[in-house]
Amino acid sequence: MSKKNAFYAQSGGVTAVINASACGVIEAARENQDKIGKVYAGLNGILGALREELIDVSQESVEDIAALRHTPSGAFGSCRYKLKSLEENRAEYERLIEVFKAHDIGYFFYNGGGDSADTCLKVSQLSETMGYPIQAIHIPKTVDNDLPLTDNCPGFGSVAKYVAVSTKEAAMDVASMCATSTKVFILEVMGRHAGWIAAAGALAQEEEGDAPHIILFPEVAFDKEKFLAKVQKTVDEKGYCVIVASEGAQYEDGTFLADAGTTDAFGHKQLGGVAPTLANMIKSELGLKYHWALADYLQRAARHIASATDVEHAYAVGRAAVEMAAAGKNAIMPAIIRAEGEEYSWSIAEAPLSEVANVEKFMPKEYISEDGFGITEAGREYLLPLIQGEDYPPYKNGVPQYAKLKKQLVEKKLDTEFKV
Repeated sequence: MSKKNAFYAQSGGVTAVINASACGVIEAARENQDKIGKVYAGLNGILGALREELIDVSQESVEDIAALRHTPSGAFGSCRYKLKSLEENRAEYERLIEVFKAHDIGYFFYNGGGDSADTCLKVSQLSETMGYPIQAIHIPKTVDNDLPLTDNCPGFGSVAKYVAVSTKEAAMDVASMCATSTKVFILEVMGRHAGWIAAAGALAQEEEGDAPHIILFPEVAFDKEKFLAKVQKTVDEKGYCVIVASEGAQYEDGTFLADAGTTDAFGHKQLGGVAPTLANMIKSELGLKYHWALADYLQRAARHIASATDVEHAYAVGRAAVEMAAAGKNAIMPAIIRAEGEEYSWSIAEAPLSEVANVEKFMPKEYISEDGFGITEAGREYLLPLIQGEDYPPYKNGVPQYAKLKKQLVEKKLDTEFKV
């Protein structure tokens, strides 16, 4: 029986460490050449498979692949494209199998969040019924940290570190100027339904009462009167107030504070900016001078301040995915398991995709303070190990040096084009 080739793709919003997972996949595949043939990567994620735009990873040097470990964003290109259900559009999945068959691909490594886990599972199932079985392994990635069965999601630790550092530094700025200038500073961070990233802002605190003074979680219904009272009380007592707000902050009825009235490619509500919404509320109701900032892409692209722990996690799950595939595993995800004990340690285990796909993990109630504006000691104990360590990229002329790949496409073998 001839060995099969592998296909790797990056999905959804990229992170500071997703390329470390790619590095792990490719390096491990090259070490398992007795079982795995060539590695192809999808140009712009799953669209690369649908359009038969496959990058020949063998054309990339050992040095450039190794450099992926310290390179942010998606080196092969990612996309926000959600495959429909099998019932809605079976043709998309059949096209994937058709492309995989044409290029003798037997391993499918999909690096993403909950939606990509669902795609992985469906490809595994449908390929069996079509008589061309594919070993589909999902590689966890999401800054939102909302995948189940894994202690944390690669990408989150580095965002958490960025948010904690940025909150601490901005708070020092505001504190130094508040006597005659800004009284309230708001940092808006990612997190549509889960408040993990917002919670990380609390890691800026060294003593009780330190900034951030207010954290807004999607899991805690927003109470306008309670919020404004807390802002005013903090300004009265400290001279200033620092707020970290999740983009998904919402009212009790589930309406987002920043609902823009539109949806994205995944069917998610487009959010128009919770920070300016809160700022306008503070200005009109309290008359306080404010500034706000949107962490946006900066929080997930900041490889220069990545968590060393996060980099290790990302690389490890990439390697583990290949090792699991080489061992004959299918429809699973390598999950990070935290060991018990005071000193942080972890291992990799197998999580079935049937229990991962389309399941969101929210902040536990025991991690959120009683007043709903902060985190508990249990929350801090969970978060703190994930931002530990520095893993600086190499610098040249004062700026980081990142990998630039050739991304050479292989020749197409199918006559038909697929429109997406």
